[in-house]
Amino acid sequence: MKRILVTGGAGFVGSHLCERLLNEGNEVVSMDNYFTGRKSKIVHLLDNPYFEIIRHDVTLPYFLEVDEIYNLACPASPVHYQHNPIKTIKTSVLGAINMLGLAKRIKAKVLQASTSEVYGDPEIHPQPEDYWGHVNPIGIRSCYDEGKRCAESLFVNYHTSNDVLVKIVRIFNTYGPRMEPDDGRVVSNFIMQALQGKDITVFGDGTQTRSFQYVDDLVDGMIKMMGTEDDFIGPVNIGNPGEFTMLELAQNIIDLTGSKSRIIHLPLPSDDPMQRKPDISLAQEKLEGWEPSVDLRTGLTKTIAYFDNLLQEKSIKELIQG
Repeated sequence: MKRILVTGGAGFVGSHLCERLLNEGNEVVSMDNYFTGRKSKIVHLLDNPYFEIIRHDVTLPYFLEVDEIYNLACPASPVHYQHNPIKTIKTSVLGAINMLGLAKRIKAKVLQASTSEVYGDPEIHPQPEDYWGHVNPIGIRSCYDEGKRCAESLFVNYHTSNDVLVKIVRIFNTYGPRMEPDDGRVVSNFIMQALQGKDITVFGDGTQTRSFQYVDDLVDGMIKMMGTEDDFIGPVNIGNPGEFTMLELAQNIIDLTGSKSRIIHLPLPSDDPMQRKPDISLAQEKLEGWEPSVDLRTGLTKTIAYFDNLLQEKSIKELIQG
């Protein structure tokens, strides 16, 4: 049994990771300040005697004895990370420094949850790990993009200068149950609009593409990355290379929900990338047995069921209170 710290453990991805690590027989500590995380995402784990929660902000140091650290703490959707951009940068940079410092003191292995946003609006397609990116350092997304790029630099330098065991994964668009309905991400936006019969808002002409990864595939990749040889630090792309336009995603969701929603178009946000698709050849080579296994329609069906249940619970609650 390993003792594992997951920062951002009450978040969308963090809650799934905590659950999986517990199911594999580990002792798990979730650390979260609940800025975007929710206790409701991990409340079902509280009966497990090997799970504990800590309310703490990673921008402040913390002392804890663990074997491994997964550093996921940071708002990950544009709505949330642009709400307080300075806080976002601090979470990425100071959070990385504090978790690396902890790992150095206790000789733990630490994994950084980086992002495909380090590639910006890419000029190379698909994006391999040796592509340096095309990022606007002063744009509205820079608080997140540059914060994560700086965190990667910190991880590499703690490894080379202080022999800290580090792993870096670059996460591409991920979706699934426990996403926030108002997080501003395209999958949650489209599903909520479709289930409520509202117009589905597509930014730009809808020809921009994304690759969508179901959360279980991501968690599997992260755990396999943590288990690789110590001399392999990454970064490694974790994503599903299936590529879809925004119009294709919207139409899939309309079909699966049976919605009568119309698709309407709004202006494209600043610095919104036109293409995003991972080259996962390195992950397939280094992460033993890892391969995205959940196709888009299967994953969307599970995610739609989750959001539909949320809406039904809300309706019942409103009826009782009314």
